[in-house]
Amino acid sequence: MFTKILIANRGEIACRVIATARRMGIKTVAVYSDADRGARHVELADEAVPIGPPPSRESYLRADRIIEACQATGAQAVHPGYGFLSENEAFARDLEAAGIVFIGPKHASIAAMGDKIASKKLALAAKVNTIPGYNDVIPDAEAAVRIARDIGYPVMIKASAGGGGKGLRVAHDDREAREGFAACRAEAKASFGDDRVFIEKYIEEPRHIEIQVLGDAHGHLVYLWERECSIQRRHQKVIEEAPSPFLDEATRRAMGEQAVALARAVNYQSAGTVEFVVGADRKFYFLEMNTRLQVEHPVTEMITGLDLVEWMIRIAAGEKLTLAQADIARDGWAIECRINAEDPLRGFLPSMGRLVRFRPPQAAPGQVRVDTGVYEGGEIPMYYDSMIAKLIVHAPTRGEAIARMSDALNDFVIRGIESNLVFQSALLRHPRFGEGRLTTAFIAEEYPHGFRLADVPPENPAFLAAVAAAVHRGYRERASGIEGQVPGHELCIDGDYVVLMADEEFAAKADRVPGGYDVQVGAQAFAIRHDWRIGLVLLRGVCNGAPFAVQVERRGLRYRLTHRGTQVEAQVLPRRAAELLRLMPAKAPPDRSRFLLSPMPGLLAEVAVKPGQEVKAGERLVVIEAMKMQNVITAERDAVVAELLAKEGESVAVDQPIVGFK
Repeated sequence: MFTKILIANRGEIACRVIATARRMGIKTVAVYSDADRGARHVELADEAVPIGPPPSRESYLRADRIIEACQATGAQAVHPGYGFLSENEAFARDLEAAGIVFIGPKHASIAAMGDKIASKKLALAAKVNTIPGYNDVIPDAEAAVRIARDIGYPVMIKASAGGGGKGLRVAHDDREAREGFAACRAEAKASFGDDRVFIEKYIEEPRHIEIQVLGDAHGHLVYLWERECSIQRRHQKVIEEAPSPFLDEATRRAMGEQAVALARAVNYQSAGTVEFVVGADRKFYFLEMNTRLQVEHPVTEMITGLDLVEWMIRIAAGEKLTLAQADIARDGWAIECRINAEDPLRGFLPSMGRLVRFRPPQAAPGQVRVDTGVYEGGEIPMYYDSMIAKLIVHAPTRGEAIARMSDALNDFVIRGIESNLVFQSALLRHPRFGEGRLTTAFIAEEYPHGFRLADVPPENPAFLAAVAAAVHRGYRERASGIEGQVPGHELCIDGDYVVLMADEEFAAKADRVPGGYDVQVGAQAFAIRHDWRIGLVLLRGVCNGAPFAVQVERRGLRYRLTHRGTQVEAQVLPRRAAELLRLMPAKAPPDRSRFLLSPMPGLLAEVAVKPGQEVKAGERLVVIEAMKMQNVITAERDAVVAELLAKEGESVAVDQPIVGFK
């Protein structure tokens, strides 16, 4: 067994690998860019080596610097995590040449599965179900149209070296086939340096279901059941679960056996994942094989009780798999939510900055798990992906797992940056999710215009009004204790309020009782008992005998309440003040039409206009770069540029003016 390993990654996966290595008694070496000098994985590791500037191409993608770090520290092996160099055949080969063990499959296996055209041919030879299609290089758009007609529309045009949704188009007719072919080639060339594309049948009502496999160097291979990964946004997974609510035992077994057959065909040695697309008829077809650990591996660990990182290390060290297929348990249900630094109310644009508050729910072995690489007070940098944490729960049944995840999301406090917590809670509350009617188009179909708070009405608005009234009374009670009040004019509290919330008014009466408040909202009575203190975000308590948790923030004269996918602004006023407010004219918002405002924080990578220039609607104005994404901002209307208010290369904040127009 190794005595020291290096983790060629960052963030939550680096912390995850360190945790297992520490339990195994193995020392760890972290590598870090200048942006990650104070990162959590650097603090957790036994040693840490700087490898370059913040951009990943100058640090985490520099195989030479990682090998030098191994040699300098005496690390005998490298765990690549996922992303970065984890599926880089050359990196695995270079490590081997340097006498360093790659904790992953052999470079030949990576190469065989890394090319989608070659991997599909291998799958056919291994008698693995493959989607009908054309697996050779397509020379031009007219050939693409002929092939698409032969297969039958709709078809999917995909880049051979693609991934992450890049170089992928669905075509329903000849015109879309021509346009999609050209677009895929251009994207593939720009993203991967390889413009080869192929065409295959598009599966109706597709589900994305993948099989986890594990193989050693002695020819032993097993599958560890499946993961349902159909909840995706722009081809990026959002929620994963194990097992799938859709598969029957016969299909599950057939998929597992075919995944093992494919792994055996490439002499696979490590943890890997075979991805399938499954149609409404439960027919399944091979998509690709990921020759690395998956982001969503914890749900498999939860239902099997196995540590996949430990097995990757043991297999890399030459140990035999001690598991037979019949030994692989499947216990209960697990769900994972990816908690990302993005603003769902602004089209999921990246969010970055300091984590002013970061309080994940309490971890409980076998029930709630939090994998993260951040800490309260730390920074979310602009250079890497947007993941803050992975929240994983386990329960005996799917219904119980959904309920446990809802509670955990409700308890998760993140402030200082925006996150997708509210969106994740809303997904879990969606009736279609509860029924298990999932496809890869779920989010696009259910939120065609993007996510809005109005899409998630409160389960009981009167309850939130009662909480707002109780919180407001608590603030007033604190204010009543201020010294120096004029005798005869002290602050009086009667608890008789009007709560304005989501264009509704609620008459509320909040009375102080031992341990909390009794609040009457219309005809409903709420006995709220809690030990909450002003300044805390999470208010935990009991209402009418049932436990609850609501996140509460005071924002000026209002309170922001967040509860199970609902977020509302509540204003609590005395009755007379509410009457007077109704008479006030509405204040018009400021006119910002003369400015281009940054929709997100990031790096102003390009300014494409100059003062005095006439621009047309749709014309490129600036490019803002953040978290591996380039966002092109275009003109909404014809205009003339008056001035530039930010310089190329500067960091910009949300709503910061960049360009002024005449």
